Amino acid sequence: MFEIHCEFKPNPEQVKVVKAISNGLKKGFKFQTLLGITGSGKTYTMALIIKEVKRPALVLSPNKILTAQLFHEFKSFFPKNSVNFFVSYYDYYQPEAYLPEQDIYIAKDARINEILDKLRHATVQSVLTRKDFIVVSSVSCLYGIGDPEEYQKIGLEIYKGQKIDKKFFDSLKLLQYKRQDNEFAAGTFSYDKKKVRIILPSGQEVVDVYLKDQIVEKIAVKRIIQKVERKIVIYIKEDEENLVERIKIFPAKFYVSSSEKLEIVLRNIKNELSWWYKELKKQGKIIEAERLKKRVMFDLNLLKTEGYCPGIENYSRHLSFREPGEPPYTLLDYLPKDTIIFIDESHLSIPQIKAMAEGDRKRKENLVSYGWRLPSAFDNRPLKFDEFFSKDFQFIFVSATPGEFERKNSSQIVELLVRPTGILDPEIIIKPAKNQINDLVKELKLQVEKGHRSLVLTLTKRSAEDLCEYLLLHGFKVFYIHSEIKTLKRPSIIRSLRSGDIDVLIGVNLLREGLDLPEVSLVAILDADKEGFLRNTTTLIQAIGRASRHIEGRVIIYADKITFSINEAIKETKRRRMYQMKYNKIYGIQPKPIIKPIEKTALELILEAISEHD
Repeated sequence: MFEIHCEFKPNPEQVKVVKAISNGLKKGFKFQTLLGITGSGKTYTMALIIKEVKRPALVLSPNKILTAQLFHEFKSFFPKNSVNFFVSYYDYYQPEAYLPEQDIYIAKDARINEILDKLRHATVQSVLTRKDFIVVSSVSCLYGIGDPEEYQKIGLEIYKGQKIDKKFFDSLKLLQYKRQDNEFAAGTFSYDKKKVRIILPSGQEVVDVYLKDQIVEKIAVKRIIQKVERKIVIYIKEDEENLVERIKIFPAKFYVSSSEKLEIVLRNIKNELSWWYKELKKQGKIIEAERLKKRVMFDLNLLKTEGYCPGIENYSRHLSFREPGEPPYTLLDYLPKDTIIFIDESHLSIPQIKAMAEGDRKRKENLVSYGWRLPSAFDNRPLKFDEFFSKDFQFIFVSATPGEFERKNSSQIVELLVRPTGILDPEIIIKPAKNQINDLVKELKLQVEKGHRSLVLTLTKRSAEDLCEYLLLHGFKVFYIHSEIKTLKRPSIIRSLRSGDIDVLIGVNLLREGLDLPEVSLVAILDADKEGFLRNTTTLIQAIGRASRHIEGRVIIYADKITFSINEAIKETKRRRMYQMKYNKIYGIQPKPIIKPIEKTALELILEAISEHD
C-alpha cells in the first residue's frame, strides 16, 4: 500500500526501532515515544513505520516551517502515495478582539494564501477518497472545519445522462462555487452550451462535463499542474484525461449547509440573539445589545441570500447542530480510525496544544460580554488537550527530548541514538560567564578563519540585538533571529547563514528544534547558569543538538556555576556520544561530513514538492 522511494536502506538501529514501534501498534498501545537524536533520521524512520504497518498517518508539527520541511521529505519518500499539507491558510492573521479599557475594537484582519487554502481542500478530499494518505499538519488540524457527514452528504453527484438545468447550477452555488467564465480559480465554474468546467477547491483537478442538448455526454477529470519557474505557472493537462461515469463534487468551503437545514440554523441563531440581547440589556449594556443585534442580523441576511458570511466560523456550533461546550468538528473527524498520529517535536507541540483552547476563550470573553459576538462563538475553538488525546487514535511522540507527558503516558520509549553519518554528539566546553563576550569574539574569529558557521544563544531579544550590533562593529557578518522576526522571513535568514552571507546567527529561542544546519560547527550558550525555561535540560540538549550535524561540532557553555540542568544535559550528551562511538566501532563507520543543498522557503518547498511528483 505504501511504497518508499529512497537511495539508502535503513541501518540496524532504525530497523530495531521500526520493529519495536510497529509491534507496539499491533499490541494496541495508545501512546509510544520515539526518542531520536538530531540527525538520526527520525522522518525516514516514521516513513518506515508507515510502510511496515500499512496504515494512513497524520504527522503533526509545531509550526509551518517545520511542517513544510516534513511535507517535502514525505513527498519525496512516497511519490506514488497521497501526501498532503494542512496548515492555517493565513499568510497574516490578526484575530478579532476588543479592549474595553480603551474601548478599542480590533476587527479580524487576515491575508489568505490561496495555495495553502487549496492544499487544505486537497487534504480533506484525499482522506475521504483514499486509504494510502499521509497528512503533514501544523496544530491547525485541531481547529474546526465543519461537520464531515454534512460535508460529504451535501456533495453534488454528476453522472452521464443527467440533465443540466437551473437546479444544477443552484446546487453548485449552494456548495459555494462561483461562476467565473474568464478567470481560472479554485472553487469556480464556467459554462457554455457544450461544456461545464468545474475547478475543484483543491486546485489540483478540473472536471469537464461535456453536454449535448443539455444532457451530460462525457465526464473528464484532468490534472492541474503547478510549476515553480520565475513565477508560479499553472496549466491543465488537456492530453491526459480520466473518463468517469459519475463523480461527486465536494463543497468549495468547509462551512456549508443544505437549504432545508439552513432555515433551522438561521432560526437557532435568531433565538440565541434574542436571549443574549435581553441578557445584555439586563446588565445595562444597551449600546452593546443594539450593536450585537445589528451585526448578527447583517450576518443572517447574508447567510440567507448567499449561504455564507464573513466570520461564518463563529456560527459553526449552529451550522453543525452541536450543543454548547461540545467539541468542534476538526480534520481528525474526517480521518479513518486506523490513522496513526505522529506528534513531531512533541516537547514543543504538547505544551502548544495545552495552551490553545484556553488562549482562544480568553480572547473571546470581551467580544461576547461587550456585544461583538454571540456566546456560541466560544464553541468556534480548537480542541482542548483532553479532547484531543481522548480521540480513538494511536499516538507516537517523536522528540530528542520528550517531555513529562510523553514519558508518563507512553507504554514504551524507543531510542534512536545513532546517526547514519557516524557523526558524534558535539564536544562540550565549560567557560566562565564573567568575560563571556570577549572570549566569544576570539572563538568566533577562529570559526571565520576556518570558514565555519556559528550560533549564539542569548537570554533576551534585546541582548540578541545588542550583541549583534557589537559583533557588527567587530567586523563579523552577523544577524539575529527572534520572535519579532516574521515567520516567512526566518527561512531566508537561515539560508544566508548556510550560504555564508552570514557567519554568525544570534537567537533566543528559535535556534533549537528542527533546524538542519550542517555548516554550523559551534554553538555558544551565553549565561547558561541562569536556570529557567530557556536554560533547562530540554532546551540545553536541543541547543547542543544544533552542533551535531558537523564533524567538528563543539558547544561552549558559558557558566560560573554548574546547574542541575547543565549537569543533566552534559551527562545525556556524553551518553549519546559514547553510544555512537560504540556503534561506529561495531559497524566500522568513519564519521563523514554532511553535504546538503541549501533549502528554499516554506512556500517554495511546498510548491516544489507538489510539482516534482505530478
